[in-house]
Amino acid sequence: MYSGTQLFLIYAGLFFAALLFSLVVNSVFMRFFRTFGIREQEGMVRWAASSKPAFGGIGFFIIFLGSFAVNGALFPKLSDPLQPGLLGLLAATGLGFLMGLADDAYNTRPLLKFATQVFCGILLILGGTSIHVFDIPWADQVLTVLWVVGMMNSINMLDNMDGITTVTSLGILAAGLLVYQMNGPRMSIDMVLIIGVMASLAGFLFYNWNPSRMFMGDTGSQFLGVFLAYVGIRCLWNGASPTGEMEPWRQACMALVVFLLPIADTTTVTINRLLRGTSPFVGGKDHTTHHLSYAGLSDAQVALTFGALSGVSWLLTFVALKFIPVWKNFHSLIYVGYAVVVFALLFGLTRRTRRTP
Repeated sequence: MYSGTQLFLIYAGLFFAALLFSLVVNSVFMRFFRTFGIREQEGMVRWAASSKPAFGGIGFFIIFLGSFAVNGALFPKLSDPLQPGLLGLLAATGLGFLMGLADDAYNTRPLLKFATQVFCGILLILGGTSIHVFDIPWADQVLTVLWVVGMMNSINMLDNMDGITTVTSLGILAAGLLVYQMNGPRMSIDMVLIIGVMASLAGFLFYNWNPSRMFMGDTGSQFLGVFLAYVGIRCLWNGASPTGEMEPWRQACMALVVFLLPIADTTTVTINRLLRGTSPFVGGKDHTTHHLSYAGLSDAQVALTFGALSGVSWLLTFVALKFIPVWKNFHSLIYVGYAVVVFALLFGLTRRTRRTP
């Protein structure tokens, strides 16, 4: 239907149009809804010195929905609005978005939030989006739900300092885009959605970079958690093999490396809080990002550090796709070894620098 050059121009135009829309819609929100999502709760621990509106996620979701419409216009023969996978994605991301919106407005109960996250995973499975690494379907389905719930919580927990979650999410989506670019198909709604959400994040980053003027809130982190989990399933767990065959170790290693930062931060915080006898589910200034700040980095430098680590993960994704047609055990050792080194450095930093509950 389209040549390679035409596709590039279409996708580039889509990105810049969505980027401009993101900048405009966030500017409008900043002007007319400055108090949305601001909560002053007793006992709430914040890294930022002042409260700021938390409506960045609304722009994400608007552009995400708009990307569906754009896809129908660009690729009408490939667009089926009743496709189960798309319906499952729409239902799961919509539910995550609404859950985040309610949490920003009313501070919902943790159990309700957890149940909603589990249901988001079930909705993806019902739509046909599930991790495939085992020969036992129910084991794949359990892993899928754990993956979705884990990502929704990890992305939410990582949203603890200006620009961190935005930069990290851009890196993850860039890796997903690379997989589609190298393994195909290049004309797909997933490509359009990834580009649209990346543009919305890039526009939001203008307002979220330190010193930030707005946060994404749970509205943004819950939506992103579902969408990034979906991209991880489609591009890494199920799409990372150049041969198209199931390679469980390659799939797991690729997912680990690309999602390393949210996984490492959540794991580090959970271990440290359990060692201190405190709840892993209560906010605090004890994340890996905070300890990088305690070690002397500015907030902007911490975000740049996470951006650089995301770049390394992207590079390792490229190497795996381009130069490793057959995955062997020593490849797993290299990729897992890299993840262990990064985790050990971040975890070790939290044990050596100032610890704040």
